[in-house]
Parts: sequence; C-alpha cells; structure tokens
Amino acid sequence: MKKNIHPKYKEIVATCTSCNTEHKFGSTADKVTLDICSNCHPFYTGNRSTAKARGRVERFNKLLEKSKTTKK
Repeated sequence: MKKNIHPKYKEIVATCTSCNTEHKFGSTADKVTLDICSNCHPFYTGNRSTAKARGRVERFNKLLEKSKTTKK
C-alpha cells in the first residue's frame, strides 16, 4: 500500500438541520450537515406529516438573496 496518498479518516459531528440532533461518525470530510435524519424522518418516526425541509429552503433563500444582490 502506498504511503501518504490516502485522506485522513477522523471522527466528525454531523448536525441535522431539521431537529438539531448531532450524530458522531467517522469520515474523511471536515463538515457534514444533514437535511433530515432518522430521528425526524417520517418513515422512522411513524409520523405521516410532511417532513421539514428547512435545510434546502435556507439554501434556496441564500441563493435567491445572492442573485438579487448581483443583479443590481
């Protein structure tokens, strides 16, 4: 196996944007955000109401604001 070509594997904390739950797991990425996790997903909770897509909505609003400022 070649040395110094593989990314560093480390423990990170991923935060769910819907319920603010933190999940610890190993990854090569520095930061991970989850739009929905097993604690708040309707399939796992049994709740049939629509899931909150707050992460995607926030991302869309940021892009919308950015496009408004660049057009002026």
